Amino acid sequence: MNRHTLITLALSSLTLVSSFAVSKEANQLILQQPLQLPDILQPQNEQLEKNISDPLVHSQFIRTGPTIQIAILLDTSNSMDGLISQAKEQIWKIINELASANKNNKEVTLQVALYEYGKSSLAQQDGYLQMLAPLTNDLDLLSEQLFNLQTQGGEEYAGKVILESIKQLNWSTHKDDLKLVLIAGNESFEQGNIKSVFALEKANQANIIVNTMFCGNYQEGINIGWSKAALLGKGKYLNINMNENVVHIQTPFDDKINQYGAQLNDTYFGYGEIGKQAKIRQTAQDNNAKSSSSSVMAERNLAKASKQYKTDSWDIVSLYSDDKDKAIEMAKHNSEEFSELNEDEIIIKLEQQKKERENIQNKINELKQKRATFIKNKITDDTEEDFASVLLKNIKQQAIDNGYNFD
Repeated sequence: MNRHTLITLALSSLTLVSSFAVSKEANQLILQQPLQLPDILQPQNEQLEKNISDPLVHSQFIRTGPTIQIAILLDTSNSMDGLISQAKEQIWKIINELASANKNNKEVTLQVALYEYGKSSLAQQDGYLQMLAPLTNDLDLLSEQLFNLQTQGGEEYAGKVILESIKQLNWSTHKDDLKLVLIAGNESFEQGNIKSVFALEKANQANIIVNTMFCGNYQEGINIGWSKAALLGKGKYLNINMNENVVHIQTPFDDKINQYGAQLNDTYFGYGEIGKQAKIRQTAQDNNAKSSSSSVMAERNLAKASKQYKTDSWDIVSLYSDDKDKAIEMAKHNSEEFSELNEDEIIIKLEQQKKERENIQNKINELKQKRATFIKNKITDDTEEDFASVLLKNIKQQAIDNGYNFD
């Protein structure tokens, strides 16, 4: 019996009780009682929050320090293949540069959400849009959803997708945190029945900055409302040539970083079914990055060596750093790699893997600065400004204006 059938039966039972009441007073008494659904019909919030395989899970925002939250809204109508390609190839570069932020000498927590809009295969009643990832630090989930994107013709309701991102996501309410929306596309900003001025006012009320990125001629973007929307959203009007090929600067350090990245994967041990799925996702996103270039793969491995790469929800070694007792319990009962070991052996193995991971991460981070310096010396003033470079230049300035610093 499915969930909908159970709900129908429960509501039908309530109706029958009311129909057979023998007096007006009894009816009133019954109707005053709150509707109690059987346990099987109650929302399983705790389980949902643990199910990281579902990208639409809404977990409560728990602040651990200075936080930067960014919702990226991408037009996936027919003409946007260039934008999607640039975003796929540059997501790890964006993550790495923003992850270096700090405020009041405290490391930043970075959360990114992803929406698509403008695709005809999406439901019209929903505004031809959908959330692909909530505000999350599960970077593999974000990469997975981004690489799954495909374009298709449709209507681009910019006001609607901005409004939904404001309403649906778990935004921080702390005054010190930076909250940003980036919407990218190339059609008129005023489509659909939600006026942009209304959506942008809601963003203003929530202290969320809205940046717009027009993928086409700079003046055309101004003419069809993208500049005005950024002004109303207290953000920046950005412009890129989405059909320009992304320039990947290969460095002498990439191969070594990628060798260390492969070794790093060997220190992750998933627990439970969720852990198995997440481990598969980790490998798949390695392959997606590798398919772009060795430079993109190096960017991903730099991200995996950073503190922004959060895996304690599925990896026993990460969990061990936060909650030793829980990690040992998970190792005993929910991990093939540890199940035949006794508790002392489990602790020894976890300590070894934790130390090995830290050692590899340190080696990667030693090469990080050398790589950054090499790339900086290769960049010229006439280098084409693509999705990542335009986005980062402006977001970093907005962060600095709000008291953040970058290493």
